[in-house]
Amino acid sequence: MPKIAIIEDDQAISQMYRMKFEAEGFEVETAANGKLGLELADKMRPDIILLDLMMPEMTGDEMLVKLREADWGKNIRVIILTNMGEQEAPPVIKTLGVKRFIIKAEMTPRQVAEMVKNELAA
Repeated sequence: MPKIAIIEDDQAISQMYRMKFEAEGFEVETAANGKLGLELADKMRPDIILLDLMMPEMTGDEMLVKLREADWGKNIRVIILTNMGEQEAPPVIKTLGVKRFIIKAEMTPRQVAEMVKNELAA
């Protein structure tokens, strides 16, 4: 069973994706900010992370920098899932091995789930 961590501060969005991925056979854990997300990733060692950028306490880009600094976090697949345009995202994102950049408003949960499954199959 593939493991996915959803790091998202909007509880409604987080739960929507949790339900979708559980229905698709994933083991799902969620965290509401980058600080908790980093702790979750360390404990869970997910196959893939869906990561929002704009969050309290620690933003997604700050979390991603710290994730990539850890030996265990260097190769975890990360998909940015945000409402921020790719041009507005912090430039450091491009250097940290992000697999895809998804704008939430432009994709349905079904489309995101398909993208994640394709990424894991690659």
